Amino acid sequence: MIPAPEDVAAAPADATVTESGLAFKILSGEATDSRPGPTDKVTVHYTGWTAATGDMFDSSILRGEPATFGLNQVIAGWTEGLQHICPGQTARLWIPGDLAYGNVPQGGRPYGMLVFDVELISMVAGPKTPDVPADVAAAPADATVTASGLAFRVLSEGTGSDNPTASSTVTVHYTGWMTNGQMFDSSVMRGETISFPLNRVIPGWTEGLQLMVTGQKTRFWIPGELAYGNTPQGGRPYGTLVFDVELFSFS
Repeated sequence: MIPAPEDVAAAPADATVTESGLAFKILSGEATDSRPGPTDKVTVHYTGWTAATGDMFDSSILRGEPATFGLNQVIAGWTEGLQHICPGQTARLWIPGDLAYGNVPQGGRPYGMLVFDVELISMVAGPKTPDVPADVAAAPADATVTASGLAFRVLSEGTGSDNPTASSTVTVHYTGWMTNGQMFDSSVMRGETISFPLNRVIPGWTEGLQLMVTGQKTRFWIPGELAYGNTPQGGRPYGTLVFDVELFSFS
């Protein structure tokens, strides 16, 4: 076990505190003009302790292998905190529970304020955030509308000739927005395609993907009744959802 730092219980006076409540202090390394952005991929060594008890709960150092991840794939405190660190620097982060795993015990995860010592070894530029479509608010006049109310427009033609069926497993890249332009999910931002059976997703996807061929990119306007409903529920997007989908393969 790696002992907790002396200031594990609370950030010291010389730490920087951001508007979100995150506190950080650079422990070593030279500052440069290079820092990761919110979608970049980083490689780090780290150790984490709970502020309340000083108990260590995780350490890549003890595993003997650094961790690599996209900054948009981790807790909010890491996403924000790593953007203040330059490659070659080590920093200490004091992350409030609401920027980590919450303030109450849940599923064996650490809770409350967490403290991390993080060494940023390297970073790689991440994908550019997809632009919000100009027609995100409503399907344009040249979109095709099916009997179910699903609307779609082909953005680029594919090279295939066959369509998936409802029982096919498809591999795609996608980005989804609500009609106010808020992006809520994107495999493009995660930097990897996703595969899934078409009979295990929202009805708008099950129907829409069967209209595509391999290599095609299509924009869908999916009514709430073919997605997650028209009222807020459990943090899911609601109302009409807009997806740009590129079909790579199916089986």
